[in-house]
Amino acid sequence: MDEPLIQFNQVCKHFGDNVVLDGVDLSIFKGQVTAIIGKSGIGKSVLLKHIIGLLEPDAGEILFEGRSRGAMTKAERRSLKMKFSYMFQGTALFDSMTVYDNVALPLKENRRVAFNEIKERVRDKLAQLDLIGIEEKYPSQLSGGMKKRVAMARALVTEPQIVLFDEPTTGLDPIRKNAAHRMISQYQQAFGFTGVMVSHEIPDVFHISQRIAMLDRGRILFQGSPEEIQSSDEPAIRHFIRGEVPEGEEYDGLHE
Repeated sequence: MDEPLIQFNQVCKHFGDNVVLDGVDLSIFKGQVTAIIGKSGIGKSVLLKHIIGLLEPDAGEILFEGRSRGAMTKAERRSLKMKFSYMFQGTALFDSMTVYDNVALPLKENRRVAFNEIKERVRDKLAQLDLIGIEEKYPSQLSGGMKKRVAMARALVTEPQIVLFDEPTTGLDPIRKNAAHRMISQYQQAFGFTGVMVSHEIPDVFHISQRIAMLDRGRILFQGSPEEIQSSDEPAIRHFIRGEVPEGEEYDGLHE
């Protein structure tokens, strides 16, 4: 297999006495969608924030194309960050801004992109995601599914190499959830970006990901293909992907 695009080597992170990442080893490969799965509150979003540099590890290292981020200069880190885009949970659109301005925002923040180029790139992305005609509308005037598409347009307008998705289908009904998954899969194939997605949507996420990583108790319990995880004999994996409570365990809210 090729060298990983992104690699975690023994990455640790704690907040006070709470150890969230406890020696994470993870490989993410170029041109694939990797889904990060695991129980709620276990640190999946913390892991995602380490990839983009919103959080730094307490120990271990994160490599990009074989080079440690910790060894990069400030200029190199800025250049690396330009390769990323982030699609937040709940879309994170600005209610006071039009669809056009929401999508244009990452380009305007760059300050090196000319006005005419911003206009052209935003229009192109809106057209590609079938959003022409709503440029002057506000997020409050859009359906949930359309908001997701606007958030996707904003995530892709910078033509990133890597897109991070934090629970992209949260709050959607099953029909819109499936549509959002199809959208991610279709646009990943069309634009060729590397996707990393935190998701609870099992087994749905298996259908749009080439690689699955399961975070459990601060470590990566499994990483491999969707087919491999579904045939795993590891009890913790089987219980999780089947939605079963292991014998002898109690989950909050199930036993009062």
